[in-house]
Amino acid sequence: MILTVCMSPSVDVTIELDSLNVGKVNVVKSKTLSFTGKALNVAIGVARLGADAFATGFMYNENGNMFEQALDKEGVPFSFVWNNGRVRENYKCIDKKSMLTEINDVGGQVSEEKLVDLLQMIRSTSMRADVTVISGGLPRGVGAEYYRELFRAVDSRSLRIADTEGTKLFAALEAEIDLVKPNIDELEQTLGREFTDKSEILSGCRELLDRGAKAVLLSLGKDGAIITNGTKNYYCKSINVAVNSTVGAGDGMVAAAATMMQRGADLSDILRAGVAAGTATVTTFGTISFTKNKYDEIFDGLTVTEFH
Repeated sequence: MILTVCMSPSVDVTIELDSLNVGKVNVVKSKTLSFTGKALNVAIGVARLGADAFATGFMYNENGNMFEQALDKEGVPFSFVWNNGRVRENYKCIDKKSMLTEINDVGGQVSEEKLVDLLQMIRSTSMRADVTVISGGLPRGVGAEYYRELFRAVDSRSLRIADTEGTKLFAALEAEIDLVKPNIDELEQTLGREFTDKSEILSGCRELLDRGAKAVLLSLGKDGAIITNGTKNYYCKSINVAVNSTVGAGDGMVAAAATMMQRGADLSDILRAGVAAGTATVTTFGTISFTKNKYDEIFDGLTVTEFH
């Protein structure tokens, strides 16, 4: 089983426009609502790949039932720590040039008691998990150090994947992580510097390895991704596809990586699967995951190369 822990669920309202005109009236061509959150997206991706997923994390009373229905539809079992209030709403506007403009809401608040409840939920549930994924932001007012406590609550027999950034990532690494999955922008933001070539990128990845990561899967967007454990470095170039939405692409990468890690795959296969899932996700509009058929099609066309 692959356990996914969602720290900050959201209702994503994806709007398609001819163009986004600031200060003027904009006419919507299409609109899609997704009941999502990074780790929930991962759970759905895992299920679509045919593996067993289980979702937990924080949920909110006013509209949380919509998330339960969405997970039921995907065949993903779940058990949440419930809180008062409403799940935040994010707006993603995509124009005909595939330009994405995002307006993100602020997450709800969680009591100290609920923070403790989630740690206990992870302790008990991760005992059955081959892989545990914890991803996303934190509820309003919760310090970055909570990420360290979350991963310390994971059963020692479960592989650990972190998908977050900044001080939250540093806190997670104090608990030792089997795989971290930043994108290039998150890596630059986390380490406070820009990277201009593969040598500098590898240097940044090694800093995360030195801090406690066993491997780094780094998304380069349309340019593909790299993976490194400090000894072996691999690169996989993505194939050219029509980008209908970048929503959930990173979560697709994590889902595929988690399923490969569950199987004991090597770094090159983890990378190839991650790029295939991320690429398959961006071909869909208004959905937060990929189809298995599209994943298989792209996977078969990818090549992984080792570099130094």
